[in-house]
Amino acid sequence: MAGTGTDRRPPAPADSAWAAVGTLTAYAAAVVALGYAVVSVYWAAGGDGLVSTVGGYVEQFARRGGAMSVLVALAAAVAKVAGGVLALALVRPWGRVVPRRWLLISSAGVSAVLVVYGGLNVAAGALVLAGAIHPSGSVNRTALRWHVGVWDLWFLLWGILLALAAVGYWRRTAHPGAA
Repeated sequence: MAGTGTDRRPPAPADSAWAAVGTLTAYAAAVVALGYAVVSVYWAAGGDGLVSTVGGYVEQFARRGGAMSVLVALAAAVAKVAGGVLALALVRPWGRVVPRRWLLISSAGVSAVLVVYGGLNVAAGALVLAGAIHPSGSVNRTALRWHVGVWDLWFLLWGILLALAAVGYWRRTAHPGAA
């Protein structure tokens, strides 16, 4: 019946496309987040592969070892797993127990932080590597290349995927009776 909220017309093609994009990017964001969490757990467990590609105080902290570095790496892993769960909550049935507004605000906020953090670090690192910016101190160019091409780019990609997933969720759930 038109106007009563019980109208069950199929979604418009644009809505269907956004639903598909939102679902795909939510799963991709979860894979990226959980993959990043695996790296943190590996480092927390004492693995030192690729630690040299991080550079700076983080590398020194990790190489020093001890309980504090393990706890920091585990906290990072927990945050990354939470980010993966947030992405999945946008598309999995169990995510419906979370209020829509909370999912939208948290996914938008997390994606904004990831995009800004990753984007600024990739841009700044690329400018240093290109010679457009000349830092006053020494630069570990190997670690900087890894940040521009992997670590910070990973945050940027994760943020973009989560933002697209949030838009898909917003579009899919904006209509009365939408799941």
